[in-house]
Amino acid sequence: MKTLKTLFLAVALIASYSLTAQVAVTTDGTSADGSAMLDVKSTEKGMLIPRMTQTEIEAITSPANGLTVFCTTDDTFYTFILAANVWKEILYGTGTITPPLVVGDSYGGGIIFYLDGTGEHGLIASTADLSSAIQWTTSAYYSGTVPNGATSLTDGLANSNAIVAQAGAGITYAAGLCRAYSATGDGGLYDWFLPSKDELNLMYLNIGPGNALGLGNIGGFASAYYWSSSENDANYAWGQNFSNGSQNGSYKNITDRVRAVRAF
Repeated sequence: MKTLKTLFLAVALIASYSLTAQVAVTTDGTSADGSAMLDVKSTEKGMLIPRMTQTEIEAITSPANGLTVFCTTDDTFYTFILAANVWKEILYGTGTITPPLVVGDSYGGGIIFYLDGTGEHGLIASTADLSSAIQWTTSAYYSGTVPNGATSLTDGLANSNAIVAQAGAGITYAAGLCRAYSATGDGGLYDWFLPSKDELNLMYLNIGPGNALGLGNIGGFASAYYWSSSENDANYAWGQNFSNGSQNGSYKNITDRVRAVRAF
């Protein structure tokens, strides 16, 4: 019986200590800071406080002074001020932290399909095809090379500008359609263009059926031929079959699909 009483006393002392001691939730085993009752420490994760709708917040009975919640109705933190009997918004500063961009992000009016070494610049594809069947250039220029060249395999903008300079502005052919395109989120810059041969292949690999990054066909490409802006010769321009990734020259009067891109 004496042993049982001793055990109860020990449990009571431990419970009392647990209820009054500081609490540390850490990943490195360190103790709580001396000024804090609760010290949460991590280099990989954050802390979530209760997230509630405005209606749910207003339904809290007798909120304590300083009670803090996150309102999902307007994405704002609030603290209850007892003296005023009101929930006060916690004002944000002007500083922001933007998560790093990754291939597949929605950004700048489209989908990122390439990032350079800095991670701050790259290429964006429009969210959908601009046409399912459009010629490479106008009928007057089915035969003959583009003046000043549209042969770059890596610079679709330069190619597109050269094609438009020859054929004139318009949306009846691939490069002209892309240069006239604008989308919500692109700043109204009208800087979209028909991708070069290599840029088109990056779309196929990174956000298309090529699935090189394991993202799947998040660009929603069809199993069909797409035009590039790279001229092959006087009669042909490069296209790519998005059903198998092969790149081939096609007559400029052939009607293929078109997906616009822009740089950032």
